[in-house]
Formats: sequence, structure tokens, C-alpha cells
Amino acid sequence: MERTKFVKRILFVYRKERYNYMIKRVSSNESRLKRHARNRSKFSGTPEMPRLCVFRSNANIYAQIIDDVNGKTLAAASSLEKGFEAGETKKETAKKVGTAIAKKAIDVNIKTVVFDRGGYQYHGRVKELADGAREGGLEF
Repeated sequence: MERTKFVKRILFVYRKERYNYMIKRVSSNESRLKRHARNRSKFSGTPEMPRLCVFRSNANIYAQIIDDVNGKTLAAASSLEKGFEAGETKKETAKKVGTAIAKKAIDVNIKTVVFDRGGYQYHGRVKELADGAREGGLEF
């Protein structure tokens, strides 16, 4: 009788250890970086059609036009630049950044770009930035 209790206890502990692992949550930024790398493997910026790359933080938004062949940033705009007047909402600010990057791109004779959303959903501030860039004269 003593032995069966001991065996049952060992089996109980074994089963408990076997199924009692903590579930580790993957951070959303790691998932975004994986999506970004997957998209970047499919397209890149060339001198004829550079890449419009978007980075979004909680408070600000940044956009760059990049020539990946030569490794050069051709134009950049963000909501942190001097003289930039932010909108009332983050979406309005993103739209203004889009028009600013379009104006800078046209100044350096760039009309068509490949839009790189940076692993973010094409929704909200990223979509507003793209719409602002289209309104400013860029073609995707």
C-alpha cells in the first residue's frame, strides 16, 4: 500500500511538471520585425524606384526614402523636425508628414516609390501617411 501511494505521487508530480510550463508571450515588436524582414526579402528600393520606409513610435512618426542599392537615404521627414507643426491628432500629424516627404521627394526628382509599411498594419497613421504622400504627388 505504501508503494502505490509513492508511485502515484511520483506520477502526479511528473504530470504536473510536464504540463505546467509558463506560456511565454512573444512581444509585438518582435512580431513586427519578423513581418518587416519577410516583406523586405520580397522588395527593395532601387535608384529608379526607391523605398518609402515608415517607422511609427507611440508619440511620433518618421518616413524615409531609401535607395537600397547604394545604401543612401534620399529624403526624410518626421514629426520631430524643426518648424513642423503637428496636427491636433496623431493621424493628422501623419498626413502632414506624408505631404512633407512627398514635397522633399519631388525636390530631389523622385516621383514613384515602393511603399514599405515597416511591418505595421496598413491602417490608421500608416495609411494616413501614405494618403498624404499620394496627395503630395508621389505614386506607389
